[in-house]
Amino acid sequence: MHIFQTIRESVLVPVHPAGWPFISLFAIGTAILSVLWEPFFFPGLVLTLWCVYFFRNPVRTTPDRGGLVIAPADGRVLSVEDLPAPAEMDLPEASYTRVAIFMNVFDVHVNRMPMAGEIIDKFYFPGAFLNASLDKASEQNERLGLVIRTDHGPVIGCIQIAGLVARRILCDVAEGDTLSTGEHYGIIRFGSRVDVWLPKPVKVLAIPGQRTIAGETMIADFNRGARANETGTAR
Repeated sequence: MHIFQTIRESVLVPVHPAGWPFISLFAIGTAILSVLWEPFFFPGLVLTLWCVYFFRNPVRTTPDRGGLVIAPADGRVLSVEDLPAPAEMDLPEASYTRVAIFMNVFDVHVNRMPMAGEIIDKFYFPGAFLNASLDKASEQNERLGLVIRTDHGPVIGCIQIAGLVARRILCDVAEGDTLSTGEHYGIIRFGSRVDVWLPKPVKVLAIPGQRTIAGETMIADFNRGARANETGTAR
């Protein structure tokens, strides 16, 4: 029963629209090749189901409170560091904390808004396809970034970074768009990373090694950061 429950929860969920061309290609290819060579049916079926699994887009319940920063990606927190913001993002002058989240090929790859707000800038940089878990990937890999003026006040940055296997970043929003916290804004094929840049004062809740769920996991809180700053104990 546990096996069937796992399959039901992992596979029988909504699929991101970007996945249907691939799923159709796998399914049609499996049907044609199985007619030509019957033993291909089972491995072809497995590959088709894996494609459905990769592009799954499960329903998420997003915390609804001003000041919270929600994980934009499923995966593992690689690092939480105080670093200068990338020059190409043109973020306001401030001290920043970067939360880096790495997605492997088994994670959900649909990316979600970390905070509600307006997209005030969108940029794309071609680059290499190094292992996204490497720190230099944030500067050398292909990437697409958003600058978000949040409804709560702070301007934050969010960067999709291609990885060793990922060769395609899709971002469905444009400058001027207004989105809610947890709303879909893109997807990366097939395994990569998302960095979130947060201005101080902010209370970072994520820790390296932690698993995150896009649209649900709280990774930071600007309200708690402001209170800590008033008492002189902000991060």
